[in-house]
Amino acid sequence: MKRLNKTLLAAAAMMAASTSLASAAKLTFYCSAQEDWCQSMARGFEEATGIDVNMTRKSSGETFAQIKAESSNPKGDVWWGGTGDPHLQAAEEDLTEPYVSKMRGELNDWAISQASSAADKTIGIYSGALGYGYNADLLKANNLPEPKCWKDLTKPEYKGHVQMANPNSSGTAYTTLATMVQLFGEDGGFDFMKSLHKNINQYTKSGSAPIKAAGRGENTIGIVFMHDAVKQAVSGFPIKVVAPCEGTGYEIGSMSIIKGARNLDEAKQFYDWALSAKAQTRALEVKAYQVPSNKGAETSPSAPDLSLIKLIDYDFKKYGSSAERKRLLKKWDDEVSVLPQ
Repeated sequence: MKRLNKTLLAAAAMMAASTSLASAAKLTFYCSAQEDWCQSMARGFEEATGIDVNMTRKSSGETFAQIKAESSNPKGDVWWGGTGDPHLQAAEEDLTEPYVSKMRGELNDWAISQASSAADKTIGIYSGALGYGYNADLLKANNLPEPKCWKDLTKPEYKGHVQMANPNSSGTAYTTLATMVQLFGEDGGFDFMKSLHKNINQYTKSGSAPIKAAGRGENTIGIVFMHDAVKQAVSGFPIKVVAPCEGTGYEIGSMSIIKGARNLDEAKQFYDWALSAKAQTRALEVKAYQVPSNKGAETSPSAPDLSLIKLIDYDFKKYGSSAERKRLLKKWDDEVSVLPQ
């Protein structure tokens, strides 16, 4: 009997331990920022809370598509980073949950505006201006003039020297498309994209890939958010950063809780933590040069000064809407991507 009792007690202890492990706090984290920043945020949250994080990194367009595909059986809990437009579209399509964080009082007005435009289903976590960077060594070796404006990139001499991402997969590239429509009008914007297409050597999947290729000497000019070009320059690559003369659009990088999140409490904990000054200052550790949404977070002196850049009045509500986004992407597919180069 004693032996039986011991066996039963051991089995009960094993079952309790198994149940405890199964119920251990965890978070499934979809990230659309640069890989090292994603890793830093995942590990930082684990250290701060003891909650295990399973992180997946994809571009914002890819992540939006994944969340939509999984909507009947959500697998992710929180989506952090990437341009705000697909976050707004996800909110409009009821793929994300409203949440009002206790940290809102510490944030810049533009971060709160992002939340207000989406009925609190997303919020701004950083901001950055669109532009491009070029490899100064390659520019000189090819005897090319220094580009200073968007329309410079459509000149014949730059044929095969320009790279940008595909707007279907990349939030950066969609912001580029929406910026040109707002900057030059729809007809003028698409005329620009068609002329630019003739000079594109590759449409990448990731928004930051074109400037990374330029840093490695595989490409001359990369259309990206300026902070991504700054990172390459600060890392020692011969990259020059350009704020285009005509003016430019910008992003409000965002964060959203996925509707039907299996670990909703942990998602809210991450949301609050990610809006803190301490969490946002982690950007400096990985040379991320966006402007943080928390007023108390540290910003690198190398980060682009948005007050010195000619920014357009970017209409986030319109160009982040599902209908407008789908319409512009289809038009780009039908009228631009199919053209010969």
